[in-house]
Formats: sequence, structure tokens, C-alpha cells
Amino acid sequence: MTLPDPTPPAVTLPVPKEEAPRQRARKRRVRNKSRGPSFNRLIPNILTMLGLCAGLTGMRFAIEGRFQAAAAALLISAFIDGLDGRIARMLRGATRFGAEFDSLSDFFCFGVAPSFLLYFWAIKDSNRYAFLPCLLFTVCMALRLARFNANLDGEELKPKYASNFFTGVPAPAGAGLALFPLFLGLEAQKLGIDWLYNLTRLPWLPDFTLTSTALLLVSTLPVWSFKNFKVPAQYVLPLMLGTGIYAVVLVADPWAALAAAGIIYMILLPLSRRSFLKLKKAAEDLHKDDDADETPSVP
Repeated sequence: MTLPDPTPPAVTLPVPKEEAPRQRARKRRVRNKSRGPSFNRLIPNILTMLGLCAGLTGMRFAIEGRFQAAAAALLISAFIDGLDGRIARMLRGATRFGAEFDSLSDFFCFGVAPSFLLYFWAIKDSNRYAFLPCLLFTVCMALRLARFNANLDGEELKPKYASNFFTGVPAPAGAGLALFPLFLGLEAQKLGIDWLYNLTRLPWLPDFTLTSTALLLVSTLPVWSFKNFKVPAQYVLPLMLGTGIYAVVLVADPWAALAAAGIIYMILLPLSRRSFLKLKKAAEDLHKDDDADETPSVP
């Protein structure tokens, strides 16, 4: 009698078919992730580039004698300069590259272009020394921007009251103050006031505005930054109404509005210094009171 073999029969597994070449290539292919900054970080830099192009275009218009178009190009550049930093903070796209690029753009648009415009407006046919205020203004603008960038690292060490003030006149405001003869001359030309137009084409007036503005740029004068400026409740409605009226005048008569803005800004400078000194004195008095409270009394 033959006993059955206890070893189970071997199971034959099916041999897998060879994969197609396309499937093997798809498995071996590794998707490379694109590296680089997000588009949010590029938007502020694109705006800065557009502002720089507007400033350079204004210089070209000045060479051609198209001073209205040149002034309008600088206004567009100033408007973009006021937007790019705020948009960068909103989109969380502020970078060191963007800050340096914005500073270089400010130098060309607000340091080189205004003196360039005034040179072709009134200084070109003057004596050989009349160009010195243009050089002074551009050099002082470079020094002002360099000082601003150097102080960024120690911004947190400044007193709280000082954070609401610039040291010296900021670059866009300085460009507007320097271009006061151009704005006044374009308005006089529009109204047909020949004597005032001829006055603004004399070299001494642009030389004066360039020199005085250059000194304000590198000065230590505290100037309101209006970033964290708090408006009392009773002045909110008049401020909004005044801003609306000024916007209407700016659209209807831009050169007169810009010339008036320069005069108003100069009037605000002494008030800004007075406000700074008042806040500084209040902070020092508070510090003295705290020190007096912490001093132990002698028995």
C-alpha cells in the first residue's frame, strides 16, 4: 500500500508581464519643483521698476522741452513710490532686495530727475557755476537715502515718540519742494501771467530751491512721517473734507495745487519740530518721575 506524499505540491506563481517602457519611464521621472520667489514678492518690485521707468521718462521729456509731461511723469513715480512699500507689507513680500531697489529708484527719481528738470527749465543758459546747486541737491539726496538705510537696523532702539518722525525731509517731499519753480511756472503759463512765468525761468529761483532743499534733506530736523499720526476725533471730518477738496483742485488745476502743497509743507516744518520737542520733553519728564519713584527713601 502506497502512502500519500505529505509535502504539498509547489504552487506556481504567475510570472508578471514585463512593464511597458512608457510606464517604467513615468515611474523613473521625478517632478522638479520650481524654485524662486512667489509672485507676491515680485509685485512690489514690479511697481518699483515702473516708478523708475516713469522717472527716467520724465528726464527724457525734459530734454525735449515737454515740461508738463516731465512733471506728470515724476508725479506718477511719486505715487508709485507711496504704494510699493505698503503693498509689500500687505502681501508680506518685503525683502532686502526690494528695499535696496526702492532706495536706488528713489535716488534717480527724486535725486537726479528734479535737478535735471530744473537744469533744462532755467539753469541751462546761465553761467557755469549755476549747475552747482544741481550737484549739491543730488549729492545731498544720496546722503539722505544712505543715512536712512543705515538707520534701519537701529529702528527698534529709537524712542517710541521718535518713530513718528523722519530725520530730515524725506525724498519725495524734497523733490516736490525743489520743483516749486517748475510748478509755479507751469501755472503762470496756463493763466497767461507772463511776468511770473519769466520770474520762474530766472536761474536764481531754482538755485535757491535746490540749495535750501538740499540742506533740509541732510539736516536733523524732525519731520512728521504721518505713518502713525493720530488725528483727534473732532478733526477727522474737517480733514476728510479738506482732503476731498484738495483732490478736486489737484485734478482740475494740478500745478497750482502742487505749488500750494509745497508752501503748506514748508509751514508745517516748524510745527513738526515743535511737536517733536514737546513729545521729547514729556518723555524725559516721565522718565525722571519713574527714576524718582524707584529711588529708595533714606530712613
